[in-house]
Amino acid sequence: MTKYIINGGKPLKGEVVVSGAKNAAVAIIPAALMVNGVCRIENIPQISDVTMLLKILEQMGAEIHTVNRHTMDIDCTGVKTSEATFDMMRRIRASYYLVGALLGRFGRAKVAMPGGCNFGGVRPIDQHEKGFKAMGSTWDVKNGIIFAETPGHLEGVSIYLDVVSVGATINIMLAATLAEGRTIIENAAKEPHIVDLANFLNSMGADIRGAGTNVIKIKGVGSLTGGFYSIIPDQIEAGTFMAAVAGTGGEVTIKNVIPKHLECISGKLREMGVEVEDLEDAVIVRRKHQLLKTNVKAMPYPGFPTDMQPQISTLLCMADGTSVVTDDVWPDRYKYVDELAKMGGQIQVSGRTAIIEGVGQLTGSPVKAGDLRAGAALVIAGLSASGTTEIEGVSYIERGYENLVEKLQSIGADITTVVLPDDPEMPERDIG
Repeated sequence: MTKYIINGGKPLKGEVVVSGAKNAAVAIIPAALMVNGVCRIENIPQISDVTMLLKILEQMGAEIHTVNRHTMDIDCTGVKTSEATFDMMRRIRASYYLVGALLGRFGRAKVAMPGGCNFGGVRPIDQHEKGFKAMGSTWDVKNGIIFAETPGHLEGVSIYLDVVSVGATINIMLAATLAEGRTIIENAAKEPHIVDLANFLNSMGADIRGAGTNVIKIKGVGSLTGGFYSIIPDQIEAGTFMAAVAGTGGEVTIKNVIPKHLECISGKLREMGVEVEDLEDAVIVRRKHQLLKTNVKAMPYPGFPTDMQPQISTLLCMADGTSVVTDDVWPDRYKYVDELAKMGGQIQVSGRTAIIEGVGQLTGSPVKAGDLRAGAALVIAGLSASGTTEIEGVSYIERGYENLVEKLQSIGADITTVVLPDDPEMPERDIG
């Protein structure tokens, strides 16, 4: 078991470089299954979700060669199976993207239901099912396994998503890339990583238009060929560092970002009295005064991202006054509130809404991460608190943040990793 030890209260100063986007990488890597040839993918983040996906592709018969730490050559030409290793599949949410990729290539898929973070509720896949059935595929779920098969060929159709779903938008787009005819996805999600996936597929020979709007049009092509592509910077990692500076004070230049992708985060931080200066491919964040209260509503892009909701809620625990946070995307992800309460946070949750009474200063305490973004929020809390914070469950954090401890140390944080003997009585939990 690994945990983080943080001695808080130290302002962050210096420069930090953001890695490639986790949410783009876990869609683009499965998409490589549909490519006939070598994909050279650059700016791949070194995180556990990516490592797991690469192992899954290798077990399916892909050839993967490391060019350098963040660049991989992936050749899935030799993949003959439409089934993936179930024990690894259950550990990550992105497992369901293999359904769309395998249906597109083979017309069938046998994939474990998505795993990943357990922040409450379930991960609905009804919109995925709706899309695949409309394109002519059968769909069944037995014992946690998705069975999808197309008797003939996937057919292009018009699909209206009942809710804005990032996962369904990506999955349907993957399958439609090699389908016959034109597929139109209405009420599509607009997140930057959806645009990045479309750009990747187009660079390999796909014909996808409208990504980044609520209507995406895909004209199926006969095949995709290899090429080169570089993944966009991680919006949420950048936002997490921005929040860390806001919590601790100081001044940090956050490099390798797309400032436009951060506008929804920058705007809220400015409302809280944090200075955010946009450069061409970087932002400078500084905080000199007491944080101010504000209200936040997590919504689909370009709204405030749900993946930043725990981090900004942590900041609001230290703000002057009462703030209201509403999450309309994942209303059940407030499980971290009990951990912040151990550090002095005062948060009352009712349904989708949290009422946060700012207490000015948090106090270090032993806490446990229950999911990826909640874990990041606890790191921010520990960095900002007085005293020492010990965080368990850090495998969740390492799903989505590359070298987080080392990067924080480089800008002045007092954070270390401690490896402890495993507890034989502790049940195994998903790390994906």
